[in-house]
Amino acid sequence: MFSNIECQKMLLVVMSLSITTWIIFEISQNSTKLWTALNTSISFHSWNTSTKGEIPKMMTPVKSPTEKELRVREILSKLDGQIPPRHFTHLNTTTSATHSTATILNPRVKYCKGDQLDILVEARDYLRNRKEYGGDFLRARMSSPALKAGASGKVTDFNNGTYLVSFTLFWEGLVSLSVLLIHPSEGVSALWRARNQGYDRIAFKGKFVNGTSQVLTECGLTLNSSNELCKYLYSGGEEVFYCMKPQHMPCEALTHVCTKNRERGRGTDGETGRLTHALKTTVHKYLLPESENGRKKCQMGMEIPTPSGYTFRGSWMAAQCKQSLFSSSQISDCLKGKLIYLLGDSTLRQWINYFPKVAKTLKPFDLHGTGLYKKHLLLDAERHTLLEWKKHSHPFITVQLYSVIDDGYIPQEIDRLPGDKDTVVVITLGQHFRPFPMELFIRRAISIQKAIERLFLRSPDTKVIIKTENIREMHLDTEKFGDFHGYIQYLTMKDIFKDLHVGIIDAWDMTIACGSYLLHPPDEVIGNQIAVFLNYIC
Repeated sequence: MFSNIECQKMLLVVMSLSITTWIIFEISQNSTKLWTALNTSISFHSWNTSTKGEIPKMMTPVKSPTEKELRVREILSKLDGQIPPRHFTHLNTTTSATHSTATILNPRVKYCKGDQLDILVEARDYLRNRKEYGGDFLRARMSSPALKAGASGKVTDFNNGTYLVSFTLFWEGLVSLSVLLIHPSEGVSALWRARNQGYDRIAFKGKFVNGTSQVLTECGLTLNSSNELCKYLYSGGEEVFYCMKPQHMPCEALTHVCTKNRERGRGTDGETGRLTHALKTTVHKYLLPESENGRKKCQMGMEIPTPSGYTFRGSWMAAQCKQSLFSSSQISDCLKGKLIYLLGDSTLRQWINYFPKVAKTLKPFDLHGTGLYKKHLLLDAERHTLLEWKKHSHPFITVQLYSVIDDGYIPQEIDRLPGDKDTVVVITLGQHFRPFPMELFIRRAISIQKAIERLFLRSPDTKVIIKTENIREMHLDTEKFGDFHGYIQYLTMKDIFKDLHVGIIDAWDMTIACGSYLLHPPDEVIGNQIAVFLNYIC
């Protein structure tokens, strides 16, 4: 006879076997449904050119951040630390140019060329109180208008309301020194907050064409909509551009894009006030030494000092190296057999218009495009010289429709080049990125850096030159396009590309030195940029 305990054990075993048998049966009967459900779940991860704006939330594994993602976070964190939050309370507590002071440190009766002249700036508010923190956006310039000479000054922020402004005395004569307060620290903080709040300050429109039918729809770097969207992938899926999908038209029908400003405030009124008069202007005399010998010829990979040079009698003089002057025939000979690719915005397109003035054998070649932003080509068939300009892709800001048929992000364009000793790539970007969160610019700059590294692996002799962005008009839509945004990008570009064997054309410093406050500087400035370029490649 079995005991009660043994009977209970046997009953549990029988029940377990029954339950297991039932589960197996159910799975076998519903296996088709189960796999269908799994496949449906997986299909949500497929990337299509057309999709609904809202994708269902799913349980997905958490991925470790990539090396690029970590680098982006590192740069953003560094910038956040350099621009601490300063909230606007009242105009009286912001920095006043009128009440701040600028004092020459250790003044002398005379100075020599190459000497340094230092100025101590003490920032004060409208109540004449000394500011206890830094962060003001200052711009320093030394000039001699009679000599058509100019140079920027280096500003060091001690983060306690005082600033050291250092000028290198590059030429002989009388100089005027000015320090401009572009934005008080409270305005700087407001601009930084506003910039990083989203992508909705610029509206994009896309033109879709299907035979004789044309439709304009909303586009953007991000779109929040439940409507069906077209997704355009670039750089291996790292970059995405969206458009509302028109009815009865495929996503492939997108041909052109244009933009307009959205009049949408960011709550910065009263915070971004700008004062552009000098804290103090003075005049001083110094002497020219007899010798300038000892400087090396300008070449790729040289470290760029601050300031990087100066203008004298309208010509740019590099601070760290010796520049050569080239005649028109020498320029044409230098360019013989070279393939030169200009990738960037309209400030680099200006080179296309200027080059035939100094290399008279270069002639435009019609590629049948339309508008200012079509691909431009200059050819010298006899010398086998090609010079091409192509705009960088989204974001590209203009009210004029521009073609996206042959659009290519700069990293993609670089990856298409085999490269050799006679291939030259010139890159610039920045102006069109100013209205968007800084993360976008950092990602694009890192992608370009990686593409250049790949180019150097397959062709170390290829020459790559970075032209930084320039300063622009000071009173046009400061919140979106002001030079504070450009300055942050300028510093970021220098940091990202500092370890690459590339040439740098410091257009930021050059346009300050020239006193050019135009998005598209005059021919004199463009000529100086091209002169630096020629010294790198000739």
